[in-house]
Amino acid sequence: MAFSDYRTALVTGASTGIGAVVVERLTDRGLQVHALARDTDRLAELAERTGCVPHAVDITDTAALAELLEGIGVDIDVLVNNAGVSRDGNILTADEFAVDEQIAVNIQAVLHLVRLIMPGMVERDLGHIVNISSIAGVYNFGGNTVYHATKAAVHTLSRQLRIDGYGKRIRVTEICPGRVETEIFGRLLGDMSKAQQLYFDGYESLKPVDVADAIEYAVGTPRHVNIALVEILPTFQVPGGLSFERRTD
Repeated sequence: MAFSDYRTALVTGASTGIGAVVVERLTDRGLQVHALARDTDRLAELAERTGCVPHAVDITDTAALAELLEGIGVDIDVLVNNAGVSRDGNILTADEFAVDEQIAVNIQAVLHLVRLIMPGMVERDLGHIVNISSIAGVYNFGGNTVYHATKAAVHTLSRQLRIDGYGKRIRVTEICPGRVETEIFGRLLGDMSKAQQLYFDGYESLKPVDVADAIEYAVGTPRHVNIALVEILPTFQVPGGLSFERRTD
């Protein structure tokens, strides 16, 4: 199993949701996990529960990321780019903050973390990068236009990284989930109870553990196997469709 090849991992967006469950899973598999998030209290609780190494850092602060990685002082074998944000509305209603925030968190931070960590993987001829994208990055549907664009960038980046690491034992996995029951929807609406009613009540949504299962499987496959892309959706959620506006004027 490939877990025996790896010693360390770094997970972003680690304080809650998918990130927290992934931290638990990787520590259970014997890795030293560096958990990154902004919520100091939740990170402390996660560290107490799992034994991970917590780092309260804003991943949009590139200088802070570089300083952190230098301070960690160990090579990162498994990078899980999980942190993400979304804002409601399409490009006609998006404001400057919505554009800048989603670009900074969803793709800029991912690019910089890969830029800072992947060269060491190439040098060691060993590593695994896991990028959490979204079905919004590969299927078009109404709303959340900036989110769609940033996740499409993650989708393309994941393919490109396999080319950049060609000839080295570096695996790149893109996990592409449908609706997952996490706090991102509560932050989207500013009210988790409202999000629960609107997005989850009456639906059989994915849970963070479902995504963690997919990541554990991908990382745990034999070293000659690269699970490149996993689309994981609720059984009753189907992307796609066709709209055709009829105009007579």
